[in-house]
Amino acid sequence: MAIIYNCRHCGNVIGKLDQPVVETSMLGLDRLTSKEKQEMIYYKENGDVDIQAICEDCEDALGSHPHYHELDFFIQ
Repeated sequence: MAIIYNCRHCGNVIGKLDQPVVETSMLGLDRLTSKEKQEMIYYKENGDVDIQAICEDCEDALGSHPHYHELDFFIQ
């Protein structure tokens, strides 16, 4: 089982954890609301978990261009 962090904006892989067992509290997933979990966490058929986050480049772009927050996707 792998936990894969992907940027929700550009799609790049931010990081990957290859662990047989991981405590969700160690990842901070227990602090998410039910809605946030539903929007951010996707379980694949092979047992992998995809987590949608934001990479540093996209975070910088959003900081420099606050109006991008209004868009679902700002990278074309």
